[in-house]
Amino acid sequence: MKTYTLASNASAARELSAVRGFLDHVSAGHDGAKPVKIKGPRVKKGVPRPVAPADIAAIVDDAADSASQPWIAARDTAVLLLLYGAGLRIGEVMALTGDILPLGDTLKVTGKRAKTRIVPLIAPVRAAIEQYVALSPYGAASGEILFRGARGGPLAPELIRRAVQAARVRLGLNDRTTPHALRHSFATHLLGRGADLRSLQELLGHASLSSTQVYTGVDAAHLLDVYRNAHPRA
Repeated sequence: MKTYTLASNASAARELSAVRGFLDHVSAGHDGAKPVKIKGPRVKKGVPRPVAPADIAAIVDDAADSASQPWIAARDTAVLLLLYGAGLRIGEVMALTGDILPLGDTLKVTGKRAKTRIVPLIAPVRAAIEQYVALSPYGAASGEILFRGARGGPLAPELIRRAVQAARVRLGLNDRTTPHALRHSFATHLLGRGADLRSLQELLGHASLSSTQVYTGVDAAHLLDVYRNAHPRA
């Protein structure tokens, strides 16, 4: 007897999206054709998994060691530490300008919907940025983009994604280890150290508390993993 495996909601949603796209394409040449509306399954939002601090340090070191020039190594280090050490989105890092200099104990960040917030700038992150500025051949003029590519143009986020991807392959880390996972780790580790959700919401620049509450699930998931791996009867 032949058996069938039911697809998960996420898989079904992806397949349904492909069907919608095909039907929209087919009907595109017909006047008066209405857009295809097919209701798909509800996809539960996945719980982001944090990256261990030791693995983050290894990623930063590996990316720096693999850079073609010392100033690029310093650049990648500063960018990655801003993701983990300050919880910035990668787009927020790319948007930083020379106006943030000279650095202080805090950093003003412009996030989604042009909303600004103030985040603490811890010493290792501050030192990494200052090292990059000191080595960069392009300077850091006021009003100009801070992080630059090898030819002097604005740094493309894809270059940082590739650097992290290459590092995680060399280090044997899972494919969930991405630049955005460093921001998730920032939030999860702070929550694990006792930070409250409201403060975390402000640090992350979330418009609503519901976006921040996902990290309570992350912490619970992390504790469950520890339990399963350590308890003799788990």
